[in-house]
Amino acid sequence: MTTPTQGAFITSAASTGREGEPAMYLRRAFSLAERPVRATLRLTALGVVEARVNGAVVGDEVLAPGWTSYRHRLVVSEHDVTDDLVVGENVLGAIVGEGWALGRLGWENKRNHYAERPALFAELVLDFGGRTEVIASDGSFRAGTGGIRDNGIYDGETFDARLEPSGWDAAGFDDSAWGDVETVEWPLEALIDSPAEPIRRVEELAPVAVMTTPSGKTVVDFGQNLSGRVRFTVTAEEGAVITLRHAEVMVAGEIDMETVRTAKATDRFISAGGTDTWEPRFTFHGFRYVEVEGWPGELDPAAIRAVVTHSDMTRIGWLETSDPLLNQLHSNAVWSMRDNFVGVPTDCPQRDERLGWTGDINAFAPTAAFLYDVRGVLGSWLRDLALEQKAMGFVPWVVPDVLSTPSSPTALWSDVAVSLPWALYREYGDTGILAQAYESMTTFIRQVAGLLDDDGLWSTGFQYGDWLDPDAPDDNPAGGKTDRHLVASAYLCKTTREMAETARILGRDQDAAEFGALAAHVRAAFRREYVTEKGRVAGETVTGYSLAITFGILDDDQRAHAGDLLARLVAKAGYRISTGFAGTPLVTDALSSTGHLDEAYLLLLETGCPSFLYPVTMGATTIWERWDSVRPDGTINPSGMTSLNHYALGAVVDWMHRTIGGLTAIEPGYRRVRIAPLVGGGLTSASLRHTIAAGDVEVSWKREAQSMTLTATVPEGVTAEIALPLHPDAEMHEVGGGTHSWTYGVPVATGGSYDLDSTLKEIADDAAAWRAFFDAFSTHFPGVPLDGTAPEAAFMTVNTMLEYVPGASDELRGDLAAALARVSEGASS
Repeated sequence: MTTPTQGAFITSAASTGREGEPAMYLRRAFSLAERPVRATLRLTALGVVEARVNGAVVGDEVLAPGWTSYRHRLVVSEHDVTDDLVVGENVLGAIVGEGWALGRLGWENKRNHYAERPALFAELVLDFGGRTEVIASDGSFRAGTGGIRDNGIYDGETFDARLEPSGWDAAGFDDSAWGDVETVEWPLEALIDSPAEPIRRVEELAPVAVMTTPSGKTVVDFGQNLSGRVRFTVTAEEGAVITLRHAEVMVAGEIDMETVRTAKATDRFISAGGTDTWEPRFTFHGFRYVEVEGWPGELDPAAIRAVVTHSDMTRIGWLETSDPLLNQLHSNAVWSMRDNFVGVPTDCPQRDERLGWTGDINAFAPTAAFLYDVRGVLGSWLRDLALEQKAMGFVPWVVPDVLSTPSSPTALWSDVAVSLPWALYREYGDTGILAQAYESMTTFIRQVAGLLDDDGLWSTGFQYGDWLDPDAPDDNPAGGKTDRHLVASAYLCKTTREMAETARILGRDQDAAEFGALAAHVRAAFRREYVTEKGRVAGETVTGYSLAITFGILDDDQRAHAGDLLARLVAKAGYRISTGFAGTPLVTDALSSTGHLDEAYLLLLETGCPSFLYPVTMGATTIWERWDSVRPDGTINPSGMTSLNHYALGAVVDWMHRTIGGLTAIEPGYRRVRIAPLVGGGLTSASLRHTIAAGDVEVSWKREAQSMTLTATVPEGVTAEIALPLHPDAEMHEVGGGTHSWTYGVPVATGGSYDLDSTLKEIADDAAAWRAFFDAFSTHFPGVPLDGTAPEAAFMTVNTMLEYVPGASDELRGDLAAALARVSEGASS
């Protein structure tokens, strides 16, 4: 804090901090002979706090002080309460719930990670012009309890209106029956001013449906998976109990609690009789559906709302295309980010976890930084990471770290210490981000350098690998197709290069030389171990090729060959997803950057399971943790690790911004930009807007039968390179501030004509034709591989192939012929 502290942390003498304890109510009355010129309330808590002055709630933040590495950094909020004070008796009050400091965190069912008892810290600074007085949290406060009973982040909140003391936070209340307070020891040097946007109620959603389930239960559908809670208004008899159970999904007509695991996700309101409006204060849930029990009479949709709750970041990135499914995919990524930025960038907002997993935000960082201004939230989180890294000697897998076991250095997870600051610098152009993170970055890289084997490979130790590869066993999410130490060594090529560049930018010449040499060393080691002279990558997996291509590990000629091999693998899989956390953010880039834009679009637009759009076809409104979190038959993946609100696999949205929207930063902070949409996938239009320091960059394009229009708005002070999409002469322009538009003719697309006498190679050489052919074949023989690049494919016709397929029916032949005819007709139209 910038101001010396006078208050102490206080708690009720009766408080135990045990599970199920009611929230703590605290109050202090004081008199003013005159109104101050300015009154500022600073407060924080061990737990979560809601402050009151003279009967009114202070401020609009919720779940304050959020979640940080409390022993190192505990955020103090500051509020102007000048207008809330009166001459005469005033009351400063607060309610403190258990929050993250006391409540259970993680799946290990452990609680009290930071504190044994809840506590309040408050200072009301009264500026009378020539003098200052401070009303601070001390022994003069009185403590009691009220209507808020159970109040866990995971399990929910119970409010008994019969127990709420009327007027407890206002003048004239008799607190003689309340108890004393005690001081709690806490390092005051850990108190900091808020570095990030607070958590707020950001939006309200009305129900899209109120339904009665087959079992007779009432369920409200808000139409969107979200983080937050429910507010309702009800008229009920005294003692009536209204119970809300929150769920992400319905199965067989009933809410399904599989995805919340052991989190109860249940709120209860007990009426004192009469009409009340109620919303929980000290919990939040991840949900779309709410089962309502005990409602008197028929539930009027107007009486209930979902209150979307998360860190109040500023939106800065938008994209819309001509394809509704892609627009929903983009929306899903936006919503998953919102839902998982509740103070900390978490993995999920609904189950008994909600931890700041490093791998998730590392994979999603470029997307997050484009969609919202995340310098506050992620800058604060990186500070926690650095402090915990310094104290523990390693980068934790989750930040703040509440795991029971130490975290070993791990690619994509631990190396967030390097890649997240780098991503933020690239997006916002602020070298201060790199400077603040520099010690943490260098410490991590040097630690891993000490773990390399004699050949320069990161070949030992635990690795998450290509986490949640769809082919990994349900009980072993790290057991994907790609060797996990190949993944680790590839990511080290990336992070050492980022480290060397960071040192150079900050003028750390000696470090730049050290890390530059290390980057060259690990790249050479990877190439010796995993890459053939021509560019084939060991393991022959989509992730392996994507890493080698996008991380600059290959030479130009190797890169081209690797791109061809990657495209074959993607086609062989029928443009279904075959990557996890490590490969998914990169595969479309690896394809489009090696001349395989058609294959990248086919991969993006595939709707079969697993694919980017499969969840969209299943009604998803957020990104799923697993590609098949909901199976085609509507059942939930039974792995025990199935969230419907994980943003990591939505990282493809970054490619959509740069490729469909066409905007890339040539220089950090978009001081110089490239606008070059790559049109494909049957899209006919797209529009993108991105707010940068200089203003809004806007890009829109529209394709018609024989013409193309591109419009770009560039802020003053920014220079843009324009590559006109599909221009017959590949025309380029360089422009400055203003709105610029071009309309020009484009060639009419033509394609081949295919039937059952076409060879497999002829079909496979046309990405769209192969996709149609593969999809039709898979309908009859799901999971059976087809390879249009095998040597025999050059002369084997479809009819010949079918002679070798047991059970090849006339229906199959008809479906294949129809699929090829549709492609041929589309190509000629």
